[in-house]
Amino acid sequence: MTAARVSRRTFLRSAALAAGTVAAARTSGRAADAPAAPTRPNIVFLLTDDHRWDALGCMGNPVIRTPNVDALAAAGVVFSNMFVTTSICCTSRASIFTGQYARRHGVHGFNTPFTPEQFADTYHQVLRRAGYHVGFIGKYGVGDNAPPSPEAFDYWKGFPGQGHYWPKDLGREVHLTDLMAEQAAEFLRAAPAGRPFCLSVSFKAPHCQDGDPRQFLYAPKYENLYADVAVPVPPTADPKYFEALPDYVRESEARRRWQIRFSSPDLYQQMVKGYFRLVTGVDDAVATIVAALKEKGAAGSTVIILTGDNGFYLGEHGLAGKWFMHEESIRVPLVVYDPRLPASLRGRRRREMALNIDLAPTMLALAGAAVPPRTQGCDLGPLLRGQSPAWREDWFYEHLFPNRIIPKSEGVRTRRWSYWTYLEQDHQAEWLYDIENDPRQVRNLAADPASASVLADLRGRVARCREELK
Repeated sequence: MTAARVSRRTFLRSAALAAGTVAAARTSGRAADAPAAPTRPNIVFLLTDDHRWDALGCMGNPVIRTPNVDALAAAGVVFSNMFVTTSICCTSRASIFTGQYARRHGVHGFNTPFTPEQFADTYHQVLRRAGYHVGFIGKYGVGDNAPPSPEAFDYWKGFPGQGHYWPKDLGREVHLTDLMAEQAAEFLRAAPAGRPFCLSVSFKAPHCQDGDPRQFLYAPKYENLYADVAVPVPPTADPKYFEALPDYVRESEARRRWQIRFSSPDLYQQMVKGYFRLVTGVDDAVATIVAALKEKGAAGSTVIILTGDNGFYLGEHGLAGKWFMHEESIRVPLVVYDPRLPASLRGRRRREMALNIDLAPTMLALAGAAVPPRTQGCDLGPLLRGQSPAWREDWFYEHLFPNRIIPKSEGVRTRRWSYWTYLEQDHQAEWLYDIENDPRQVRNLAADPASASVLADLRGRVARCREELK
């Protein structure tokens, strides 16, 4: 059998599993394998790495194949406007774990760990103290090493740093995403009865393998997936949009990475398809996890949350990586599947602006656990339940990574406007975009007299946010 047929067979198998996921979800948690939902649900939190918001079928991507996540979306709630408050993995993960902005938790670089007091306030530790059986698999991402104590978890398969797609010393060859799916199934099989569990699976995918010229190291079974399609090149990949950037952005790490990923048409297709293949690998891991939940009889009592730690340029504005405040960099997917929701609330999309700092308080609220007082995010629960509470109209962006290869920046995003400036360069250089009418951010209105009042308002809002977050 050819590799192409194997890829197609793999995809069709995933689609069948996805259909099963939808069917199970539509029974409102009354599936034969699921007991009545307990007061406190189980939680499976899936975090992808460098996963931009539109790299899912359910987010409108016409190329990528993600039937299992799409099934969760069809039976759950999708947040169409989900953002990170800092677009870099270490800081965003610290914000996800604590529900705090970077200016509060202070993790701006790779070498900064949590203090013991901060670690105690992470969602997984609060849940463990509340009686949850807690597991962590994959990339931890905060500080040089593992967390202050792996014994703080009931099941620990985390690793520091970036990890490797082909782990060594296992006695067999297995792709990291597949290994993590196996570990997740192992955790679920062994989770004790009568006690709710929280499993965090922190994928490396679809992050590149730094230092490897191939960058996106997918499993061989996906080699021919997407071989018969041409990925559309974004309009803002035109060199004129790169030339419009200030020199300190054009000379930054984001351009160096563009050179090794997207600097020719053939290279672009190779790299983006590799990125998509890694995402499809995560989607297959989701199928494994859903199957393990059904086998355990926990499918009707487990909330599944999938999101990303930051976005990712695929050549837009002549850039690669993330870091800056373009939509490609700061927007991520968020799918929440709660089998306890009535059918009338499933398959919905919420347009409110959700943030990575909302994830910890949302999980704690689901569990009925006390939210630490230093938490700054909001519980998304009312939105999941179809309510229309007063909600944020804007939010603050900050990127204070301590290395000049990535210029420091801060700004504010409202429903309509995106404004930012760089902190160590020319303070007269500002970016103002009307997202409503210019979603690709190609026309900077900062120097437009007609936008002067908006610019002044957003400058003031940034200053107030900075003071409020101290």
